[in-house]
Amino acid sequence: MVSLSRILVIKLGALGDFVQAMGPFAAIRAHHASAHITLLTTRPFAELAEACPWFDEVWLDEKPPLWRLDKVAALAARLRGGRFERVYDLQTSDRSSWYFRLMGKGVEWSGIAKGCSHLHANARRDFMHTIERQREQLAMAGIPKVPPPDLAWAEAVPGRFDIPGRFVLLVPGGAPHRPAKRWPVERFARLALWLVGHGFTPVLLGTNKERSEIDSIRATCPQAVDLAEQTSFPDIIALARRAEAALGNDTGPMHLIVAGGCPSVVLFSHDSDPALCAPRGNVTVLRRPSLAELGETEVEVALDGMLPTA
Repeated sequence: MVSLSRILVIKLGALGDFVQAMGPFAAIRAHHASAHITLLTTRPFAELAEACPWFDEVWLDEKPPLWRLDKVAALAARLRGGRFERVYDLQTSDRSSWYFRLMGKGVEWSGIAKGCSHLHANARRDFMHTIERQREQLAMAGIPKVPPPDLAWAEAVPGRFDIPGRFVLLVPGGAPHRPAKRWPVERFARLALWLVGHGFTPVLLGTNKERSEIDSIRATCPQAVDLAEQTSFPDIIALARRAEAALGNDTGPMHLIVAGGCPSVVLFSHDSDPALCAPRGNVTVLRRPSLAELGETEVEVALDGMLPTA
C-alpha cells in the first residue's frame, strides 16, 4: 500500500455533526499518522477546529455562491493547489460533492460524489445514525476502526470559570428557526430551583439568541450562574468535564457536553429523530411529539438518577 502524504477532510457543520465527526477525525489521523492533514470547515467552527489535535492545518470555506465565479475559481485553485492525494468528505452534501468536480477526478475521494474512488455505497445511508453512517463510510475507504471521541485535550483557561461546589449545566436554547425543539423556558426555570434545592448550582449556557430565556430563568432562580455569551466551544467541553450532569434541548452544545463525558438528559420533540442524530454516551433521551407535553417530574426523575448523592 502506498503511503499518502497529503489528506483533506471536509466537515463544514453544523455543531452537532462536527462533534459526531470527532471519532472519525481521530480514526483518520491514526490511519494516516505521518500525513499532513488539512480540515476544510466553516468560520463558526474555526476555534474548535484549531484546538483539535488531529489536524496540521485548518482551512475556512466561505461557501461562495455559484454565481460568484471569481470566488468559485479561487476555491477550485486552492483545493487543487493543496496537492491532496485523498479526501474524506464527512459532510457528504451536494455542496461538498461538488468540490470533487472542482478538484478533478485524479484525487482519491471517500464520500458520495458520483464517480469517486471510495463511494459510500449504501442506498439507506440517510436512514442511519450519523455515527454509524460515518463509521461505515470510513470502513469502505479502508479505515476499519473508529473510536469514540476523546476530548481530554479541551481545557478552559485556569480560573476563568470559578464555579464553587457542584453544578449542573442547563442549555435552554436551540436553533431560532426551530422553536418546536425547545422545552418551555418556565419549566427550565422551575427545574433550576429544584436543582438548587438539592444542593446543585444551575449553570446556564447559550448565546445572545437565548438572552430572553436566560434572563427569564434567572428571574425565577437568581442562584443560577449565567455564562451565556461567555463560552467558546472548548470552554463548554471543559465545563462538561467538571459538571455533575447536564440538561438541554436537542442542540449543538449538548453534543459537546455529552462528548466531554458529562451525564446528560437531552430533550427531543418530533421535530428531530434521536435514532438518527442523538448524542452517544451517558445520555437519557426524553421525547414527546411536542415538548410542551413533557412534564417537569419526568425530567427531574431522569436527572436524579444521574446526580451524586449528598
